[in-house]
Amino acid sequence: MSGMSGQRDQATEEGQRGHTGHPAPETRPRPDVFTFGETMVALQGSGPLKLGGTMNVSIAGAESNVAIGLARLGHLVHWSGTVGEDEAGELVLRTLRAEGVEISGAATDPDAPTGLILFEPRLPEVTRAHYYRAGSAGSRIEPHAIERVFAAAPPRVLHLTGITPALSPTARSAARLALRLACQNGSLICLDVNFRARLWTAQEAAAVLREWIPYVDTLIASDDELPLCLPTSGDGIPRTATNTEATSDKATNEDEIPGRATGGDDIRDRATGGHEAADEGAPSLARDPAATTADQARLLRQLGVGEVIVTLGADGATAFTHDGSLHRPAEPVRAVDPVGAGDAFVAGYLSALLDGEDLAGRLERAVTTGAFAVASPGDWEGAPTRAELGMLSAPPGTVVR
Repeated sequence: MSGMSGQRDQATEEGQRGHTGHPAPETRPRPDVFTFGETMVALQGSGPLKLGGTMNVSIAGAESNVAIGLARLGHLVHWSGTVGEDEAGELVLRTLRAEGVEISGAATDPDAPTGLILFEPRLPEVTRAHYYRAGSAGSRIEPHAIERVFAAAPPRVLHLTGITPALSPTARSAARLALRLACQNGSLICLDVNFRARLWTAQEAAAVLREWIPYVDTLIASDDELPLCLPTSGDGIPRTATNTEATSDKATNEDEIPGRATGGDDIRDRATGGHEAADEGAPSLARDPAATTADQARLLRQLGVGEVIVTLGADGATAFTHDGSLHRPAEPVRAVDPVGAGDAFVAGYLSALLDGEDLAGRLERAVTTGAFAVASPGDWEGAPTRAELGMLSAPPGTVVR
């Protein structure tokens, strides 16, 4: 599967670059992954903020975390977003460039500031986040920025999160346009639910996510986020495969989000098994959390999702596909900072998918990259390179020389 390895051909790439350092739109290689959203300046405190102390300055954003994780693993990744025309925005763009992420689709806004997030560690595995992003430049991303990226080179994978559509109506329109363009161009669509209660309510999130679900190839969510993706009955209770027949929630206006383009990359076949017919047989009534999760994943599969990946924190992750389910425990590591672990998991999963790995291989790489994040401070700083993936198997006290 050398065509999907995501490894860069340096000579070819350098030959395509102009004086600005970015490939010209007409010759730009097709990105492995395109993602977009708000990236903020991040201040990591040393303890309770009200007591003062020192703070480490970095950047943070779910989508850019994934982009950096993929770039470190050797994939060609394109990130788009808007930052303020300020020093904070320069830090965001400089950091992404330094990490090998393509940012030619990014923009600066002279009339809005770059967002800010403060991380406050309170316990070894508990961190509080304080956002200052209302009216930020990142919330003002517009659809035309997405159009430019797809016009230059449609990606093999579009990675969306549930954070971007929560930022503003324009950001929601941009995400919806990206979904439509990905469908038209045959890009695989990955959605990480990433629900943020401080940005929107569960009802607002569900209204958007349930519309998107029939077009999603790979869904990544924690077990408590799955209900946000499920259709509801008249009383507002999420449906399960035991209390309703599966029906598609596709938008009635097919001009808005069209059906899939035929042909194209085989990456979707690996991830979805071709979106074959719904699983046969109705599941029994769920009586425990694991059974409830399996029941919800089965309905999501019936609604069109190719594979459902349920993240379980310290318990690892379980994948549900047309072949059944597969669980992978988490890698045991000494926890330093849990922030960013979910984004690292996504980066590892998509990396292995691009490399043509089977489901077991995709989960293995995902929990590995997630473990690196947990064992390192910061949102993305601990993301491994491809050469470092095997380091977790080294015995304690090992010195790599």
